[in-house]
Amino acid sequence: MKLVVDANLPPKWVEFLSARGVEAVHWAQVGDLRATDATIMKWARDKGYVVFTSDLDFSAMLAIGGASGPSVLQVRTQDVFPESIGAQVMRVLLEQSEALTSGAIVTIDEIAARVRILPIGRRHGAGEPR
Repeated sequence: MKLVVDANLPPKWVEFLSARGVEAVHWAQVGDLRATDATIMKWARDKGYVVFTSDLDFSAMLAIGGASGPSVLQVRTQDVFPESIGAQVMRVLLEQSEALTSGAIVTIDEIAARVRILPIGRRHGAGEPR
């Protein structure tokens, strides 16, 4: 699994993840820091990367668009540094590697991790096609 660390997370994540056998690049290494989220998503999808972010916009774009990728690993904590949540992130990467490889939004907060498999479809009402 390969991760592109969004610009809203510290670059030290790359070193942390790489030291634990996870291929990772920070967006600042591969793209323009002024790039839109859509540009980052396209790059990640085209190159086979999971987007690692604390930005809710990525998962919203996937949900609204009904896209099947790229996968998003999203942290929803106050402290987003590896020293604080690194162990939890690594545990979730191991536990959810299949989902992230297949297409998922995985959200990590202080309490737990939640997984939404992609694509996220709208609920069907009576008489609507499935």
